[in-house]
Amino acid sequence: MNKTHTSWAKSLTSLAPRFLPFADAASDDLPLSRLLRLSLFQISVGMAMVMLVGTLNRVMIVELKVPATLVSLMVALPLLIAPFRALIGFRSDNHRSQLGWRRVPYIWMGSLLQFGGFSIMPFALLVLSGAGQSSQAPAWVGLLGAAGAFVLVGLGMHTVQTAGLALATDLAPVESQPKVVGLMYVMQLVGMMGSALMLGHLLQDYSHGQLIRVVQAVAVMTLVLNVIALWKQEARSRLRKPGTPQEQNFQQAWQSFCQGPHTLRRLLAVGLGTMAFTMEDVLLEPYGGEMLNLSVSTTTMLTATLALGGLMGFAWASRVLSKGQDAYRMASWGAWVGVPAFAALIAAAPVSSPWVFAFGIFGVGLGGGIFAHGTLTATMQLAPAHQIGLAMGAWGAVQATAAGLGMALGGVVRDGVALVSSSFMGYSAVYLLEIALLVLTLWAMKPLIQEPVCAPAPL
Repeated sequence: MNKTHTSWAKSLTSLAPRFLPFADAASDDLPLSRLLRLSLFQISVGMAMVMLVGTLNRVMIVELKVPATLVSLMVALPLLIAPFRALIGFRSDNHRSQLGWRRVPYIWMGSLLQFGGFSIMPFALLVLSGAGQSSQAPAWVGLLGAAGAFVLVGLGMHTVQTAGLALATDLAPVESQPKVVGLMYVMQLVGMMGSALMLGHLLQDYSHGQLIRVVQAVAVMTLVLNVIALWKQEARSRLRKPGTPQEQNFQQAWQSFCQGPHTLRRLLAVGLGTMAFTMEDVLLEPYGGEMLNLSVSTTTMLTATLALGGLMGFAWASRVLSKGQDAYRMASWGAWVGVPAFAALIAAAPVSSPWVFAFGIFGVGLGGGIFAHGTLTATMQLAPAHQIGLAMGAWGAVQATAAGLGMALGGVVRDGVALVSSSFMGYSAVYLLEIALLVLTLWAMKPLIQEPVCAPAPL
């Protein structure tokens, strides 16, 4: 019996690195089972992202008839907290409490914020749209309630993800930290795919009551997953009691980080590329519903196609980078993949082809995954050993902020162009702008790409 169990465990260990990117990050002190349990907080973050940019935006624009500009601004509200991710990570590094925990209090409070935001969100959206008896309520009630719900979810997501990634880095050996962080982001994509399929199935027969049940189920699942992820992960320490000294303040740590080589250009490349790959997030499902007459269930499931492309991009980039490829060269390949993908999105409506639309969505996910992996790996490789958490927070802050600005700008551009032309031209203008941003991203990364080292020719 023991021999059979040992043989099965060895077989699973040998198969895991082949089929799960970064699974070889596990070690004797951090086994794969514990690492995957910790990654459940990324599943909850992925589920929240699908709900915000993959389901609610479609329901608000198409079913509830809320203007796309207002929807874009609402969806972008959670990302207002993104610039503070580096500060959140630094504060969790230096948190002092009687319980002796650093990361757990931040992850717990972030989970409660997510739960509260999702709990009130469906009711706030119905009031915002004036559905049913809520049409008698003042307009500011819906606006304030919806904005508050989105901000709560956003603050919770960023707090949970920043502190959770820092905890994963704490638990991993130094040499495995980049792989562990990569695994966390892969699990976020897995969560996005699974939740997109689940939410698409649950909303197949859409109604206001069903929307309330689904969103509140997401609130409960968020709390459950994060509690399981946290259970017995972080050890308590007397060195974290109140009154123990801190090594340096945030301003000193940030100044030290900014003195690194090409820091501003690296962050600029992350911002431009992220904006290019996220400006269409709010518009993909409305585009499918309005231009191709696809149902809520079908367009929600297409979000799984986007996540699948991202997962494959991460897996392929992981394989290539492990062989020594330059990380910024890999990121540039992701930008090149995005150009034909956005062209396919534009062509889908004139040819009335859902398959071309799905191909474009997959390409956007693939290019975005390759780009994100390349820039994340470069950030980890170039960060000093004592500033990996701060560097990861800075990368996440720039990425999330650029994503929020991109989504807000996408809705404004779409509505502005559609007002003087047509809906199709509004969507197309956004996709063309994203292609232009990808070109700027390639320009920003050009000085960062290392030339391949060639062996001298034999005499």
